[in-house]
Amino acid sequence: MKARKKKSIERKNTTVEKNVREVKNTVEEDVKVAEPVEKEVVEAVEEPVKEVVETVEEPVKEETVKEEVVEEPVKEEAAEKVKESVNEDEEFSRRMSRHYDELKWLYCELYQGRQDAFDDLCRNLKNIYDYRKEELKELDRRREQNPQWYKKNDIIGMMMYVDAFAGNLNGVREKLDYIQECNVNYLHLMPLLESPEGRSDGGYAVADFRKVQPELGTMEDLEKLADECRHKGISVCLDFVMNHTSEDHEWARRARSGEREYMDRYYFYDNYDLPAQFERTVPQVFPTTAPGNFTWLPDLQKFVMTTFYPYQWDLNYWNPVVLNEMIYNMLNLTNKGIDIIRIDAVPYIWKQLGTNCRNLPQVHTIVRMMRMICEIVCPGVMLLGEVVMEPEKVVPYFGTVEKPECHMLYNVTTMATTWHTVATGDARLLRRQMDIINRLPKDYVFQNYLRCHDDIGWGLEYPFLRQFGIDEVAHKRFLSDFFTGKFPGSFGRGELYNDDPTSGDARQCGTTASLCGIEKAAYERDEEALDRAVRFDLMLHAYMFTQAGIPVIYSGDEIAQENDYTYHNDPKKWADSRYLHRGKFQWDKAELRNQEGTVQNEIFQGLKQMEEIRVQHEVFAADALAWTVDTWDDSILGIVKVKGDEKMVALFNFSGYDKVAWINEDDGMYQDLFTGREMEARGVQIPAYGYYWLLKK
Repeated sequence: MKARKKKSIERKNTTVEKNVREVKNTVEEDVKVAEPVEKEVVEAVEEPVKEVVETVEEPVKEETVKEEVVEEPVKEEAAEKVKESVNEDEEFSRRMSRHYDELKWLYCELYQGRQDAFDDLCRNLKNIYDYRKEELKELDRRREQNPQWYKKNDIIGMMMYVDAFAGNLNGVREKLDYIQECNVNYLHLMPLLESPEGRSDGGYAVADFRKVQPELGTMEDLEKLADECRHKGISVCLDFVMNHTSEDHEWARRARSGEREYMDRYYFYDNYDLPAQFERTVPQVFPTTAPGNFTWLPDLQKFVMTTFYPYQWDLNYWNPVVLNEMIYNMLNLTNKGIDIIRIDAVPYIWKQLGTNCRNLPQVHTIVRMMRMICEIVCPGVMLLGEVVMEPEKVVPYFGTVEKPECHMLYNVTTMATTWHTVATGDARLLRRQMDIINRLPKDYVFQNYLRCHDDIGWGLEYPFLRQFGIDEVAHKRFLSDFFTGKFPGSFGRGELYNDDPTSGDARQCGTTASLCGIEKAAYERDEEALDRAVRFDLMLHAYMFTQAGIPVIYSGDEIAQENDYTYHNDPKKWADSRYLHRGKFQWDKAELRNQEGTVQNEIFQGLKQMEEIRVQHEVFAADALAWTVDTWDDSILGIVKVKGDEKMVALFNFSGYDKVAWINEDDGMYQDLFTGREMEARGVQIPAYGYYWLLKK
């Protein structure tokens, strides 16, 4: 009996020794850590590696084996832990071996053979994996076995600012019952990492990637919230700002003090010669509020690249140190329980003289490596790319089926086109957008939304619109006037952001309720107009829920929250009109969601009905077949969706008049999923701003 136990332990030790050798191979030159890793990071990494090696090597001594066999039998619990450790090493090795060759090839091609930096990355990935708690590893395994989990029709998202919604992270935790009442199981928390007051760009100027903004809580609070969300079946999304840091970040402060290692993490220039060459080809993001792409630093007597605002310094990804350290920052968030990483401003992260510094091939290399790294360390995590560009520039960020990049992308073009359709009552461009998206591979998943924390930019497909006599500059001015209430007969109420009188270009701010007429009708106490505006609001959401992908509601839209004009009185906010739709959540209005006869009740219950219908019917899955149909009226959009035995015809009237959709789906009776009314899908009468989800019986 003792001999069998001894042989069993020896077999385990042989397996363990094999794993030790593998770990040692990965962490060779552990003592010679290359310059990319800061001292404190090196120490944090080296210690656990030593512990792993020590705890694994120690038990293989013969005298230890004899002692355990003869004097005290190996405890079942201890043996289980050894087995679990070995299994997890095998799990990491399996994932790493699947991606190692491609990851190394891409990395060394990007960084001209910097094997030292690549080895440092691999070593740190193993340690970050080791620190990932078991509950998260178990979720990884489940999702790894079911990689299509996010493509079903049972995910509904909501995005919010923590302080606006509930004050701080613990406040959000206390409000999770409300979030569940909204049927939300995907919660996007807007930027909450530490950033300097007054120079934060809404949280997108990060001063410390390892700390939460103090008034919002701590990293421990964030982890507790993520844990509780996971227990309730809610995934958590967080922004990861890759393109730049705040000028208050430690790297920037040390660069400003003249430390060459940290200066090399940004783009510094002694004079304006090279910046001038960049400016010839690189567009400006904010030409009115932050013109140019460089900022002069008098104290350092140098220019620094600042694509967005002067206090946001662009990171230099030509330096492998930057990529490695930012990967570690991202994985620190995933180890806190964040399920979805929203990569902010991803097209901008690689800069090259003579180009527009947008969408360069190296960007796709980096995003592909990020995808593989997540699949190695935390395969339960998804990457959401923020690519605010036209479809042909957005789609490449999905990568290919064989070499995927982002799991999801924002459907920003359709969002902007939707509001163009609201203003014009003409759905032809929107139909074209739907046709483009419906032709894409079903593996591509978009995040669909009506409103978000940001403005609406009018980057529409003007070459297509020109055939209808629409001039780009004049049309942009019309849209700006319509949604600020200046155009005769307009119901929109909003404000402009970055208005450029010269080009006529501007971006639009405002909540869904205010932009589609609820604010105006309520202020004027026009009950008929209010009924129509509420119907319009619901119709827009019904259209959003019909699109393939994941629908995400902007917090407050579920209770028809209107614009918040109080930001005009706050010196820290009044220069940024986006705070118009970033106001505090109105809990007093939320209390009316169950009170019949209120706008809040009608919107909240209407959205709830849509959410519940969507989950019940497979035609709403991301991989359902979809196409548009002729309605013989430019103001009515018709969409057919088919999956399995289900077929649905969805109709949306963007006109303020009752219309007839002259469709002819002559294949029997249909039933409206909202009202239960039965009808044929031919010559359908549809009221002003009305909508139908007609399911084939």
